[in-house]
Amino acid sequence: MRYRRLGSSDLEVSEISLGAWLTYAGGIEFEQTRACTEAAFDVGINFFDTANVYGRGAAETAWGEILSKHPRDSYILATKVNGQMSDDPADKGLSAAQIAKQIDASLARLQTDYVDLYQAHRFDVDVPIEETIEALQQVVADGKARYLGFSEWTPEQIVAAVEIGGPNLFVSSQPQYSMLWQAPEAELFEVCARYDISHIVWSPLAQGVLTGKYRPGEPLPEDSRAASDAMNVAMHLVMNDATLEAVQRLIPIAEGLGLTLPQLALAWVLRRPELASAIVGASRPEQVGANASASGIELSGDVLQAIDLALGDAPVREPTLAAFARPGVKHR
Repeated sequence: MRYRRLGSSDLEVSEISLGAWLTYAGGIEFEQTRACTEAAFDVGINFFDTANVYGRGAAETAWGEILSKHPRDSYILATKVNGQMSDDPADKGLSAAQIAKQIDASLARLQTDYVDLYQAHRFDVDVPIEETIEALQQVVADGKARYLGFSEWTPEQIVAAVEIGGPNLFVSSQPQYSMLWQAPEAELFEVCARYDISHIVWSPLAQGVLTGKYRPGEPLPEDSRAASDAMNVAMHLVMNDATLEAVQRLIPIAEGLGLTLPQLALAWVLRRPELASAIVGASRPEQVGANASASGIELSGDVLQAIDLALGDAPVREPTLAAFARPGVKHR
């Protein structure tokens, strides 16, 4: 396993990290969660990413029980704040009151005094940005988080936040990024590089599409994510025959290198120096090891050109999709 520095922080995170989005929020049993987490330690993964809203705290609770058995300095723990946390419609967002409430709740579930990285999970357009930034900074001042990050913010929102909190406000960005979802390259990477903000990317395997298990013209596997309600908007956009045919064209490229398609896809995102880590999910321990083996794989220029040719027009490359509106920033 290789490690990279996370932005301007002193954190060295594994190139492959373990995420708890769907699987550890109730998607699999606790003992499977434990087995996957222990497998991550075995292969050198030291970075674990979750969020308060995953299972409304279920993912944090599971990892609190499992990770508490390991020395606190043996892993780097990240969580996020935002999202609907109860049936109360007001129990969400990035207000000062919510951030103060949710960090304490997250720490209790995670059975720790602090998280290494606290991330704003999407932007809250209903709260003045000054209030959100001041509340996040207070979390750090109180020793409850070491560093701050954000997930899926627009360049405009990032710049507005940095103008308030200073160039060292954030150390990480968490966008969706994969061979099939290349939109962050258009604007986000450049803006974050300006402030030494690293990327921790989610869905580098396009929610399983880049495993090759979905084939054009064939029914979706009944036990797959694409056949369930868990499929998000972005996955809908790439689940078409033209994209699935492009994915099939990638398989010979991977095989010619002695790689699996997931290894090729993970190595492709890690080719970018702007990245610190690629978050993967796993429901079985062997998946953890298989994904971790992508760390350190380097792709030549000829291979990258072959990938571009195989993908053709399949990837989403523009950030201004109608499905993802770019709201403005509310000020006091």
